[in-house]
Amino acid sequence: MQSMTGFATRAGQGNGYSWQWDMRGVNSKGLDLRLRMPDWIDGLEQDVRGATVKKLARGSVTISLRVTREDSEVPIALNDDQLDRVLAALSHIKARADWVGLEMAKPSPMDILQHKGVSNGTMAAEDTQALKKLLLSDLDHLITEFQQVRQIEGQALQSVLQGHIARIGDLTKDAGDTAEAQRPKAAESLRAAMARVIENTDNVDGARVMQELALLAVKSDVTEEIDRLNAHVAAAQDLLQSDGPIGRRLDFLAQEFNRESNTICSKSNSVELTRIGLDLKATIDQMREQVQNVE
Repeated sequence: MQSMTGFATRAGQGNGYSWQWDMRGVNSKGLDLRLRMPDWIDGLEQDVRGATVKKLARGSVTISLRVTREDSEVPIALNDDQLDRVLAALSHIKARADWVGLEMAKPSPMDILQHKGVSNGTMAAEDTQALKKLLLSDLDHLITEFQQVRQIEGQALQSVLQGHIARIGDLTKDAGDTAEAQRPKAAESLRAAMARVIENTDNVDGARVMQELALLAVKSDVTEEIDRLNAHVAAAQDLLQSDGPIGRRLDFLAQEFNRESNTICSKSNSVELTRIGLDLKATIDQMREQVQNVE
């Protein structure tokens, strides 16, 4: 089992460059990738996305990469057309700010240089494929470290979920035992109710009364709910021992657990069975909170 929460960072160098990777993940219903890559390395973002989706199934994952040239004496190549567009935009912004009476600080040359597209990097005339190959090789190690962090947290989650599912199993057994122990009393109550109805009503249709009482008995029977809860407990225990992403299936089972416990509470005709049903609901809610972080 893996959690969806994790963090990993790696630093490397080669081909006259140094770089820093950062990878962070939090909960998400699906796989949501957010990449921040240098735009002067052709095809890098697409390759990073392809490598990541092969190894991750769920989570909101952000991957950032900063690449710097180790040889500071190499001149920076500028994109004059983009520089002119940025300067024109800054001039327009300043004019609008002056018009509304807003004072703005003047941008420094370094601020302007950091705008996307102004600098083509220091490899304008060089082939970036060798550098990209190094970066993608390092990315594999980054993803591995990221998954290891998720696995450590996943092991802790697995232990917690096993406790919740075991508790649900125990409460389900208690609910079944309680319902079974109350059957004679419930039957006696129905017979007494039928006798009162017949005694206090003229021209009563005994067959109709028996039919209505039979319907009441069926509506108060929780046998099917108990059986389904036991089946869901077994399915959840099997999932916890399986490989691969299981978060979506566990979330579905949690919904089924909740549905059956709600029905038990609505059918309950005793304080004890209601108490067990409420304990079931509380435990299931705790389980669902943890399931939201499972990949």
